[in-house]
Amino acid sequence: MMQQPPIQFDRSTGILKGANAWEQFAAWTLIAGSKVSSLFYHRGYNSCANLLRKTLPVRDIAVKLNPDATFAFPFGDGYWSKLLNRTFLYETEFDLLLRACADVDYTLLDCGANYGYWSVLASSKPYGSHRAIAVEPSSRNLPVLRNNSAINGGRFEVLHSAIGGTRGTARLSGVKHEAFSIAGSQADGEEVQVLALDNLIEDGKISATGKYFVKLDVEGVEIEAIKGGTRLAQTDAVFYCEEHGNDPNHTVSRYILDRTQLTLIVHDPVSNRFETLTELSLLDRIKTASHVGYNVFATSSPFWLERINNLNAAGSRRVQ
Repeated sequence: MMQQPPIQFDRSTGILKGANAWEQFAAWTLIAGSKVSSLFYHRGYNSCANLLRKTLPVRDIAVKLNPDATFAFPFGDGYWSKLLNRTFLYETEFDLLLRACADVDYTLLDCGANYGYWSVLASSKPYGSHRAIAVEPSSRNLPVLRNNSAINGGRFEVLHSAIGGTRGTARLSGVKHEAFSIAGSQADGEEVQVLALDNLIEDGKISATGKYFVKLDVEGVEIEAIKGGTRLAQTDAVFYCEEHGNDPNHTVSRYILDRTQLTLIVHDPVSNRFETLTELSLLDRIKTASHVGYNVFATSSPFWLERINNLNAAGSRRVQ
């Protein structure tokens, strides 16, 4: 049986098109659930949304993120359905920085791209129409990712690979599409190709002299990925890494601070500033929910450090 055309949702207007009565009810339920659960960091939302999804026909929803960006995913998906709530902002600190750097000639390395949300946005006109390479290891996620490239004019490249410390192969395991990982030594799971970040330079995918945003959503392999990107770190590159809320030791940030020459930066939601970290006590205050992923930036690039400082200065001027 052929799947129906995707439901259409416009985040700027809230208009939902192409849904039947039950799908409309489900959409408004997902929106209401996101708004209520946002009061406690969306705890339980994913599970409830995925239960609701079982009652729905297999169908995609195409969300218009901006006039030049459409992001499609299975309707009712627990992770991405929060986008139906127009007040929901996904990874606000990264969004803020990408918007502020729309004029910079950079390439996005979207490592652990999942369905390609950031590749869709960074390559769109409001964000500067940047080149993006979406790197994704899961063959289950790949069709959705490739579809998102296709419906946006094929404007970003899809690379089927995991990111790790060295070139090779590994086993990818997990249940949730947003949390597949090669971390650990799994005996089962999908065998996947692994590339180090520096292999992208060696293989001619990227230049050794460019400007890069390197988004590392690699589910427990962040440190190995950074180790595999020492050459890339010497370019004008800024790394964006997850610090999980259930890690009181701040393992990724501690490694960056103690074992690399990178400057460590975090966005403080209280001050709305990007703060340079010389020790990790600020993360104790910021990381308040154990089930949530937080993020830090790391760079040795004077260019990116100046841009971030300028962004802080611009924010201060807006407040005054």
